[in-house]
Amino acid sequence: MDREEKDYILEKMMIDYGNELVRLAFSYVKDAEIAKDMVQNSFIKCYKNMESFQFDAQIKTWLYRITINECKDYLKSWNYKMVQVKSFINETAKSILPSTEKTVVDKYNNEEIKDTIFSLPKMYREVVYLYYYDSLTTEEIAKVLGIPVNTVKTRLRRAKQRLHSVIKEAELNGR
Repeated sequence: MDREEKDYILEKMMIDYGNELVRLAFSYVKDAEIAKDMVQNSFIKCYKNMESFQFDAQIKTWLYRITINECKDYLKSWNYKMVQVKSFINETAKSILPSTEKTVVDKYNNEEIKDTIFSLPKMYREVVYLYYYDSLTTEEIAKVLGIPVNTVKTRLRRAKQRLHSVIKEAELNGR
């Protein structure tokens, strides 16, 4: 495969899958700019390893796998842990300062569903994201995550049960 072919294939993949991969990365790192960085790193790895890719698999699942691994590596990194500490300090400082009622209500309404999904454990959150937001089939999710199809189905069912419980509890508490 010559350089022009690789460049063309990479450009096509970036156009076809770029936005999906950013959304996927965001579901892990919860920061838009970092998600974009993770996807950029994924495309670099893809470009470097394109010749080793066996086209018997779907390129989409290969890209998803690379992106998920990039995100998991980032979440284990020292840099991420330091960002988390700084974020915690900033959020604590903000909670001490008075805020207007409108800001609180707007933020609550806009992020309620997202927060509920992000409150799920990672193993449930990732299947919910891939299934509902990226419209992958259970078979595709199984390939991306490297788990059996029945495990994907079980995680989806359990995630739905947990979401149902959280929403019901919120309704009872008058949210």
